[in-house]
Amino acid sequence: MAFESTSSYIATDALKQAVNAAVVLERPLLIKGEPGTGKTLLAEELAESLNTQLITWHIKSSTKAAQGLYEYDAVSRLRDSQLGVEGVENVANYIKPGKLWEAFTANQRVVLLIDEIDKADIEFPNDLLQELDRMEFHVYETGETIRAEQRPIIIITSNNEKSCRMRSYAAAFPLH
Repeated sequence: MAFESTSSYIATDALKQAVNAAVVLERPLLIKGEPGTGKTLLAEELAESLNTQLITWHIKSSTKAAQGLYEYDAVSRLRDSQLGVEGVENVANYIKPGKLWEAFTANQRVVLLIDEIDKADIEFPNDLLQELDRMEFHVYETGETIRAEQRPIIIITSNNEKSCRMRSYAAAFPLH
């Protein structure tokens, strides 16, 4: 099924071609543009047109790439061990799956939206390259490997905020 415009989203031919290529090739699609231009809506409409789930990972300046994989709550485990809580010996009880984990283990192919990636640290995209390429990652605490049962359709949005800031900094502090 090819992505087309919908009643609430009109896509250009070039955008439809890019989206459909990403779906068929099973590669992430980076959509750049000004805030409010419909980048997030594209992922929503794509998921709806494919009749599948949309998993959204909103990125903030404090977001770390590892949070998309999982988070291990060592503090809660330590507290529970001191309180004698049952199940503390099972480290898996203290692992919270992230959005990539959720997308990788979904029962059907989903659309994963990594929204506003430019808000994160400059190393953030590089920290996810291997996981997005291989569609798997290792959970060190449990020794298990999480593999995508079906490759999610990945839409990554960027408002170009950091590149604008970098141009501003370069203009304000020219090199001599």
